[in-house]
Amino acid sequence: MMLYAIIGTDRPDSLAARQAARPAHLTRLEQLQEEGRLVLAGPFPAIDAANPGPAGFTGSLIVAEFPSLADATAWAEADPYVAASVYEQVTVQPFKKVFPR
Repeated sequence: MMLYAIIGTDRPDSLAARQAARPAHLTRLEQLQEEGRLVLAGPFPAIDAANPGPAGFTGSLIVAEFPSLADATAWAEADPYVAASVYEQVTVQPFKKVFPR
């Protein structure tokens, strides 16, 4: 098992689609957490605020453990945010955690 960073970039004006797909998106993240494979996950606010309101988000970052890059990519491509066209692009790449130890 290795860590992978999954970076989803939101399409413009995707906030309503993001909100609608969020429960299903969170369910998948909760499953990774229950399996002990999730390092961190969260969105990128579009403005410098914890709650950006109608400004929404520009994307998301997930760092989690998968058996391979192919598995991480398949998991990312099956995300509800992809199905709902929240993300216009998804990048998956190996990640090496150095800190915190």
